[in-house]
Amino acid sequence: MENQRFITDHEAVTRRVSDFNNLTDNIYETVALLAKRADQIGLELKHELNKKVEEFTSSGDNLEEVFENREQIEIARHYERLPKPSLIAVQEYLDGRIYYRNPHREKNPGL
Repeated sequence: MENQRFITDHEAVTRRVSDFNNLTDNIYETVALLAKRADQIGLELKHELNKKVEEFTSSGDNLEEVFENREQIEIARHYERLPKPSLIAVQEYLDGRIYYRNPHREKNPGL
């Protein structure tokens, strides 16, 4: 069930700032890039989880009846064990798996 794209540290790791200057030459731009990618990953995970949970949704409108489903609990545990989206984004960046372009720089090459 472990997806290949989630192979990374599950805890924050101290990194060198110089490792993050190879794509943008600006650490602040890199941080913004990583934040945007982490948001994208978080949304992807949320959509995946919602799709899987929809399978267990009953058609009844009774909110009082809540059934525990072992399979549903395992899915929740799987997503809880995944690394945080920010850690996945950092690993993707360091592995060179993030595509980035700045349209503002393309229009003004001197910036």
